[in-house]
Amino acid sequence: MEIGIPRETKDQEFRVGLSPSSVRVLKENGHNIFVEQGAGVGAGFTDEDYQNAGAAIVSTPDAAWNRELVVKVKEPLVGEYKFLHKEQILFTYLHLAADRKLTEHLIDCGVSAIAYETVEQSGSNKLPLLTPMSVIAGRLAVQFGARFLERQQGGRGVLLGGVPGVKPGKVVILGGGVVGTEAAKIAVGMGAAVQIIDVNVERLSYLETLFGSRIELLYSNSAHIESAVKDADLLIGAVLVPGRRAPILVPRTLVQQMRPGSVIVDVAVDQGGCIETLHATSHSNPVYLEEGVVHYGVPNMPGAVPWTSTQALNNSTLPYVLQLANLGIEALAKNPALAKGLNVQNHRLVHPAVQEVFPDLVSG
Repeated sequence: MEIGIPRETKDQEFRVGLSPSSVRVLKENGHNIFVEQGAGVGAGFTDEDYQNAGAAIVSTPDAAWNRELVVKVKEPLVGEYKFLHKEQILFTYLHLAADRKLTEHLIDCGVSAIAYETVEQSGSNKLPLLTPMSVIAGRLAVQFGARFLERQQGGRGVLLGGVPGVKPGKVVILGGGVVGTEAAKIAVGMGAAVQIIDVNVERLSYLETLFGSRIELLYSNSAHIESAVKDADLLIGAVLVPGRRAPILVPRTLVQQMRPGSVIVDVAVDQGGCIETLHATSHSNPVYLEEGVVHYGVPNMPGAVPWTSTQALNNSTLPYVLQLANLGIEALAKNPALAKGLNVQNHRLVHPAVQEVFPDLVSG
């Protein structure tokens, strides 16, 4: 099969769909890979690295896009819509619940669009292609939050770990899944006072075995959220409902009660976000001030560490890419987990969760 690897066009997105080591595996299995010139440079991979792995370097985006299987990292942007067509399989993060325009175009063009974030292992509810980026985003959430708490960055001037004689900063994490757990690990390591709020009692019990008394674990209800958020120096949104828009847990009225210069980092922003006042930003302009609070809403946080995140992503995606390359769309019939990743096919919106978000786009 011919596989195209275009260069990412999202603001400061330096990850790349396939690493040279992944290209080598695909080449050894008889496939031809076409990598757009410079696609891997931001992640530390030169064109020569790809050529040595067996790829052909192409000089234009359409030469990479015009292939049977296109492997990316982030969703196609408007300028890339023209490259999509019915004969393609597109394999990438899509997050359609937060992007009606892209959903409509994928339906119109007829492409078979498989989303990393909805590939789900049967019986376990595990999301194997979302997990590696969730780990990185959770760790970065605290790293970025600590940075923007600095006074020069517009924050309160709080050191999360505190010092002897001065209490540490307070980190409140909404959601105890992969993102929330990884954020808590970093926050605890920095010496912050940490609270995790989650609706799943079993998950809270698991987190107690992981952290013991080092963090406070609270059941998610409006009273607990209100009490915790008002006192937070750093609030991290880590809510995930696979394929659906994240619920709003923190209304504007609660943000208004936070201390000036506090920081919000919403990792759920690519699914719409769980804080009412937060909207998507970019690596070029990552924050804005609203209600006196610093808001960080970059939807592609792992793009800040592309060398690490590209390889972590490829470790998980490569087996699925190889199945698609070997079998084409028939791979969905062989692999139920991959089949759950299918969002759009033959001009139809087929993923149940996305159908619930856009019921008017579901064909009869």
